[in-house]
Parts: sequence; structure tokens; C-alpha cells
Amino acid sequence: MAKRSRVETELTVNQILDEAFKQILTIGFDTMSYTTLSTAIGVSRTGISHHFPRKTEFLVRLDQRIGEFFVEALDFSSVASLELSWRKALQHKEHKAVLKLFFSLCGTNDNSVAYFSAVNTAKEMATTELGENGEKFINQLIGYSAVLLFESSL
Repeated sequence: MAKRSRVETELTVNQILDEAFKQILTIGFDTMSYTTLSTAIGVSRTGISHHFPRKTEFLVRLDQRIGEFFVEALDFSSVASLELSWRKALQHKEHKAVLKLFFSLCGTNDNSVAYFSAVNTAKEMATTELGENGEKFINQLIGYSAVLLFESSL
């Protein structure tokens, strides 16, 4: 088999990451697997695991992208706008998936994914735009989301 060029390898890695991002938001990180990725993009499971030996490496590589996706749905112009946009985001399964992932990672011992930027980015933006009240309000919204997600899983 001929050796793949750096460009081909980079294209394959980006294709894998794009599909992993899509699956994390649609079927969830726990359900996403090397098999679901392989089936979707036509790259062998071995090929995927060559680039991503551990499943958590997808989170490390996609952390910023997932965070940006989540924060783009939020309006930081006022506390009321932030609350409305947060609640609206929770009506979409993709944004719920980000918060479910955040909560599932809260108890992990894996240092590579211990820091998940989606919620932290939202907290930083709220603090920058709305001051101390913004940070406090994000904490309240996180708590609200935890309760909502827990109730919906019952």
C-alpha cells in the first residue's frame, strides 16, 4: 500500500473530527463509537483508532469547537437575554448534548478531558459582558440545566 501524503492524512483526520462533532451533538458522546464513525464516513475502525487511539481524544481535539457552538446560541447583552437564550438553547437536542457531556465529564478522572470549555467559555463571556452578576447567573443556569436534564432522564 502506498504511503499517504500529509495532506491526505489531514483530510482524513478532519473528516473523522467533523463526523465525531456531528455525532457528539446528535447521538451523544457515550453512543458515538469507532463503529458509528466508520459506518458514517467509510474509514475503517482501525484507521480511525490510528489517529485517535482513545475515544476521549475526540473531546480534546473538539473542545474549542463544541464550546464555540454552545456559546454562539447565547445572548450576553443582558441577564434577561442570557436567560432567554439559554432556555431556548435547551430546547435543541444539540445544545442539550453539550450540557449532558459537560455534566458527564464533571466526575471524570481523565485529566485530558477534565477541562471542558463550553460552560467555562459561557461563564467567562457572561463575566466579561455582565460582570459578577453574569457569572452568578451562569451558575444558576447550570444548576437549572442539571435539574432539567435529570428530570428528563427519569
